[in-house]
Amino acid sequence: MSEHTIAELENIANILRLHVVEMTYAANSGHPGGSLSAADMMSALYFSFMKHDPKDPSWDERDRFVLSKGHVAPILYAALAEAGYFPVEDLKTLRQVGSKLQGHPVRGKVPGVEMSTGSLGQGLSMACGIALAGKMDGKDYKTICMLGDGELQEGQNWEAAMFARQNNLTNLIAIVDRNRLQITGDTEGAVGLEPLPEKWKSFGWNVIIIDGHNMRQILEALDKAAAAKARPTVIIMKTVKGKGVSFMENNAGFHGRACKPDEFERAVQELREVIE
Repeated sequence: MSEHTIAELENIANILRLHVVEMTYAANSGHPGGSLSAADMMSALYFSFMKHDPKDPSWDERDRFVLSKGHVAPILYAALAEAGYFPVEDLKTLRQVGSKLQGHPVRGKVPGVEMSTGSLGQGLSMACGIALAGKMDGKDYKTICMLGDGELQEGQNWEAAMFARQNNLTNLIAIVDRNRLQITGDTEGAVGLEPLPEKWKSFGWNVIIIDGHNMRQILEALDKAAAAKARPTVIIMKTVKGKGVSFMENNAGFHGRACKPDEFERAVQELREVIE
């Protein structure tokens, strides 16, 4: 775990955003919107909170991260590359034939990817298994699972939530990227999730609600979740889809579409202006 300042972590988050825009543009495909909304949390996880070693991705004592919303693989790849798991130059091979950076994370292809994900609703179940194994083996690693809010419409998540409480998986932290948009638009117009905090509480979880773009709140929430000993914790982070690029913010059209050439130039300019 590093000692980056809040300002440094915010800067890393914007570097990750720039990578997302550039790699999806190079691929002319991918999912930038939800990647950008998760950038601040990913910066906090990989550059401050988690125990991990890019030189030894299979280190037995490492914290495990499961990206349940696997379609936002670009933000995971960006974090892994910046952390030193593989060369940053490889990012622009996203989704190309022969590249290890496939459209969804694949375990065994990319150093640092713990689980193959992208079939929505399954990641929390995988994380439960990893967390339970840690308890059975007497390990003190944490398991962190990031979920999209739209995928909470999948019933398997709630089976996993019951399992986690039943087995007292206090070493498990779920993170919900609550940007309120999915591919069809507003989550509440599809299958409404509210009252979301109360749903998690009713399943026996500790619930923390934060501004997902406030780095201090992110770090404090992660520390509180790590210290919780009575029950598993979910952090619901209120975010903006497409955060950091003005015309992508709160725009469901960028759920699964890369920038066009003129949009790309504008996005890159906006992000470079805030990167130190």
